[in-house]
Amino acid sequence: MAEKSVTGDRDRDEGCASTSGGACSCGSPSRQDLLTVGSANTAIEDAGTPASSASHRIEQASIPAGTFVMGDSSGDRNAADGELPLHEVTLDAFQIDATSVTNDDFARFVTATGYRTEAEVFGYSAVFHLALQAQPQDVVGQPPGTPWWLGVRGADWAHPGGTDSTIEGLGQHPVVHVSYNDALAYCAWAGRRLPTEAEWEYAARGGLASKKYPWGDEEPDASGAWRANIWQGDFPRTNTLDDGYLTTAPVRTFEPNGYGLWQCVGNVWEWCADWFDPATYARSPDRNPTGPARGGARILRGGSYLCHSSYCNRYRNSARSQNTPDSSMGNAGFRTVAL
Repeated sequence: MAEKSVTGDRDRDEGCASTSGGACSCGSPSRQDLLTVGSANTAIEDAGTPASSASHRIEQASIPAGTFVMGDSSGDRNAADGELPLHEVTLDAFQIDATSVTNDDFARFVTATGYRTEAEVFGYSAVFHLALQAQPQDVVGQPPGTPWWLGVRGADWAHPGGTDSTIEGLGQHPVVHVSYNDALAYCAWAGRRLPTEAEWEYAARGGLASKKYPWGDEEPDASGAWRANIWQGDFPRTNTLDDGYLTTAPVRTFEPNGYGLWQCVGNVWEWCADWFDPATYARSPDRNPTGPARGGARILRGGSYLCHSSYCNRYRNSARSQNTPDSSMGNAGFRTVAL
């Protein structure tokens, strides 16, 4: 994609404020931050009969059993996110998707089951303002604290920018506008599960101890070529597209880490199995931790195409975010782990 400037007309609001639903605005607003359309009590539709694990076609990365230091060693942590204390975690071996689940992968699931995502059931989802492809009357909400996010009627996994958009030509891009609950439905069908937060971080590190990024400590553009799909320019007004992408990139863009995982940081946030609690690390067990027993928000990891050093530096191995399980947005997807 040729370089160009994409400019919006929103006022800049730096920092990372918490939204009313408790989710960090660096990830997205919670569903309750957007103007609610329909009933919040609408039941999630059943994903149908579980399929053979052969239905899940994503290449697997085999992660060896081992011990690593979990948490932020770089000093770039965000205090409210609970990236400390540093603590050793020992994990059993596991297999994890080498890439995020793609639109093609999710389409096979929907075709097989007739599943409707929560964005479809509720009738709206969160779209970044420069990615909007819909009529003005389809914008049903705009959180005052994060005006670059729009609640858009008709935005869903098959219409990521709104009703005037499609996923034609985006089959190998990560699926977005899927909630945590939608990700669980896919897992139930495919005979998979979501990674724990500890598994996700261990796999993302790619065998490099205490490094900031999957490739080491160098910044994403230090080599002269971008290593991750994040924001370049003046957030949220202008993206210079130095890495080639305004929103999502194909899942096999850039280089994989030492374990063979692609795009663990940038591109899209990824849902993990754990409930969020900023005090988790202080009391976490040192072997195969699974997070708190309950909570109000689920963990998201990895950052997205909207992260920028001046606004949201959560495109790091140890960075944490959160959102409510029914929330969906144009910069979050998931990858899965074998049972």
